[in-house]
Amino acid sequence: MRLLLATMHRRMPWKNGGGETTEIIVSPEHAGLEDFDWRISMAKVGTDGPFSAFAGIDRTLSVIEGEGIALSVAGEPEIVLTTQSQPFGFPGDVAASARLIAGSITDLNVMTRRTAWRHETKRLRLSERQALRCAADVTVILSRSHDLGLVTEARHCKLGIDDAMVLEGPVNLELEPEGETTLFVVELERVV
Repeated sequence: MRLLLATMHRRMPWKNGGGETTEIIVSPEHAGLEDFDWRISMAKVGTDGPFSAFAGIDRTLSVIEGEGIALSVAGEPEIVLTTQSQPFGFPGDVAASARLIAGSITDLNVMTRRTAWRHETKRLRLSERQALRCAADVTVILSRSHDLGLVTEARHCKLGIDDAMVLEGPVNLELEPEGETTLFVVELERVV
């Protein structure tokens, strides 16, 4: 288990220069935007516009704050994403753009290099203790609350808002929310 406090996350410009992203974790460590295997980040989106293109990358987007965005991918009809929507996956190397619904939003962005890794992102809402079996090669849990308890056989810790926990290999976990809690579970698997 590795704890990533929100204060440790790295801020950097978007690939297209149109805003700023907060990098939660990247693999390999210290990889840049052109050579990562997988990356989890948050971004504040304040204007309508195109997404940066990432060749060979699959990505999943979730709205975590704000009224939402209308996402247009590869010329298909718009998909509206809000804080109530399930995460939405799409190829990072096709044309994509976003239109804000009503003011700025913050999103969670998970990206994997499709020849090496694949991912699944889940948004969970809890109000009572729940068991979670983490079976992926790497599991990252991002808290969107101020007091989320995580309990394993070896450790007990509390996550604050935007803190993350990285787990490697199979782990049985108990989630202990304080009241109504939202969190994201990102499961990352190597491509064989």
